[in-house]
Amino acid sequence: MRNMRNFRTILAGLAMLMAMVSCSRGAKISGNFNGAEGKQLVVKLLDVNKYKVIDTLTTGKNGEFSCKVDIKKGQPEFIYLFYNNKKIASLLLQEGDKVKIVADSISKASVSGSSETDKLMEVERDMEEFDNAFASANARLNDLDPTSPEALQVRRDLAKDYISYYRSRVLYVMQNPFSLTVVPVLFQHYGESNTPVFNQPTDAIHFRNACDSLKTIYPDSRYVKALEEEAKRRTDIMELDMRIRDANPAGYPDLEITDVAGKKVKLSDVDAKVVMLYFWAAAEGSQKMFNMDVLKPLYETYHPKGLEIYAISLDTDKTQWANVIKNQQLPWINVCDGTGTASQAVRLYGVTSIPYVFMIKNGDLDTSAKIANESALRSYLSANL
Repeated sequence: MRNMRNFRTILAGLAMLMAMVSCSRGAKISGNFNGAEGKQLVVKLLDVNKYKVIDTLTTGKNGEFSCKVDIKKGQPEFIYLFYNNKKIASLLLQEGDKVKIVADSISKASVSGSSETDKLMEVERDMEEFDNAFASANARLNDLDPTSPEALQVRRDLAKDYISYYRSRVLYVMQNPFSLTVVPVLFQHYGESNTPVFNQPTDAIHFRNACDSLKTIYPDSRYVKALEEEAKRRTDIMELDMRIRDANPAGYPDLEITDVAGKKVKLSDVDAKVVMLYFWAAAEGSQKMFNMDVLKPLYETYHPKGLEIYAISLDTDKTQWANVIKNQQLPWINVCDGTGTASQAVRLYGVTSIPYVFMIKNGDLDTSAKIANESALRSYLSANL
């Protein structure tokens, strides 16, 4: 009987220990929203490239608030506090962190209790200062005669400021190889055009080095996995850039793929001022709609002005692909080798997703063309044809 009681005591102790472990897991956020009683604060987690609401808090009598965030061991999370859709606090929390926030409804919060959060806030302040200075100089430039000496000087200053900021970010990444704060640094954008700070093919090296370092500490982190995907994408682009430099006189990796009539068509034989190299799949409904709603009208407008489309289908069912070409009456060059994503064209051009577009202008691959959507495509054609 005594042994049974001892066994029950041990079980109760284990249950209490497990409960304590469970309660200690995660990170605690507490603070005070000065002068804001009964206000609603929204806690969001950065789920790689989008926010995810994980809690909604109502401040107490004196503006106090608190919550607990589930943080797994070895998987720090970027957590943000919003009030009236405005971000007032940015946090990078690890398991066991206890942070305190002092905030008001006007400015961003001050945070204590997390060294990684301190770094994140410093990174955001630096980015905000650069972005504001760049926007101010750009606005000044818009008010000037673009041919004037003053405008030329402003452009030089803008370039100088960008180079200075870029170098400071490279230095930050190199000096903080094991901090997750390098992830938002590598993905920073600036200006109205949302231009990446790291926008050169060789920046793939910084992405790869950062990824390799962070994987040793946070192999399961969602942010490190996203960084690894981007590092691979950029490495493919860098390799493509190197292949272009070593390419034949055509100025880009040449292709020779069979068209819908069974005839091999060489990309370098396409005689047009602008060639849109278009990777797509006939099996994708959205891309078939894009053909009819966007590409055909644009082709009718710009083909007489010098546009040709070399559309590479990544389908494995060539019969289905040919039927789509016939039914939609697509007038441009349509080719398919039936190997899907294993196509040599995919490897040569570093294609990681579809649809994907490259622009060849006057016989050279236009590496400055960033065709991410219909609007960008229309703008490019309007400016170049």
